[in-house]
Amino acid sequence: MSNKYNPEVPYNELPLLPPKIDLESKAILKKLISSSRALSELKGAITNLPNPTLFIDTINLQEAQASSAIENIITTQDELFMASIADKKYDNPATKEVLHYKDALWFGFQEIEKRPILNTNLFIKIAQIIKENTAGIRNAPGTQLKNPATGKVIYTPPEGENKIREILKNLENFIHADDEIDPLVKMAIIHYQFEAIHPFFDGNGRTGRIILLLYLKLVGLLDLPALYMSNYIIENKADYYNNLRKVTAEENWEDWIIYMLDMVESTALKGRKQIASIEKLMNEMAVEIQQQLPKIYSKDLIEALFRLPYTKRQQLEAEGIASLKTIGNYLIALEEKGFLKSETVGKEKIYINYRLLEILKQ
Repeated sequence: MSNKYNPEVPYNELPLLPPKIDLESKAILKKLISSSRALSELKGAITNLPNPTLFIDTINLQEAQASSAIENIITTQDELFMASIADKKYDNPATKEVLHYKDALWFGFQEIEKRPILNTNLFIKIAQIIKENTAGIRNAPGTQLKNPATGKVIYTPPEGENKIREILKNLENFIHADDEIDPLVKMAIIHYQFEAIHPFFDGNGRTGRIILLLYLKLVGLLDLPALYMSNYIIENKADYYNNLRKVTAEENWEDWIIYMLDMVESTALKGRKQIASIEKLMNEMAVEIQQQLPKIYSKDLIEALFRLPYTKRQQLEAEGIASLKTIGNYLIALEEKGFLKSETVGKEKIYINYRLLEILKQ
């Protein structure tokens, strides 16, 4: 164990990047091959979709929900999907936080498209959108991470705003350095360092997980935020925290990097499988609707029904499918034939593509 590190003392000696270890061990390189391939296949699958932005909103909602669930901000998928589509104001603070996460993710993606730079100012803005506040970098002492079961301090992040900004500047330089480190290995290092810096009073985990997706966009490994990684962390939460700690206490980067590469691989494979199931269902429903309701069938209508698992009249009208009255008749006919199920949320009627929802919940 490193002599420098004591979990109860602010870790102002956090080593700067790049790490001074071999980042190309046999185990890392082996894992890198399969994770890079899986990510590349997912990227191709999304590109080949008839409408590539289709499904992305849904994946973002799931990512937002899971990412917030890691912080124990629990809300159900159903409530979330409905909140995203109903104009009803949701009073549930958990649902609000999850929807803010989704907004922050899209904000980050738009910023990267305008100016391909990941920096402290962008991190602050993302955290502010998530938390719906104007807080900046931590500027007061006392932040400690504790084991929720025992109350024991497991980590004390660096203290002092100037110190935190100095380490963040080093992180920015590392992100944009033209070096020989594979982007996926680099992504793992960036994520550890951001979580170790813990620059905000709240929202660090969620901001860090958004930065992961933004970095993959920045280096061209993913065009759209279609990697639903937080679920993997939930399913392997003990390993996540254990491997983070091993870097801090033992400078064991290898286990952490392999964990992160496995997360990318598992998530990409799952996403690829899900897209294949959704494509199959979309084609099946298109054929069934064309046969049973030929007068209302159109390619645009099918795509609209698959944009989110929930839809409503105003949304279809906004997409130029037909007039409000005509759409109302379409939706009634689709429900009568068993393609959709309706539910009333507030004063609105929401129509559920329940077969799509089943795939998304897997």
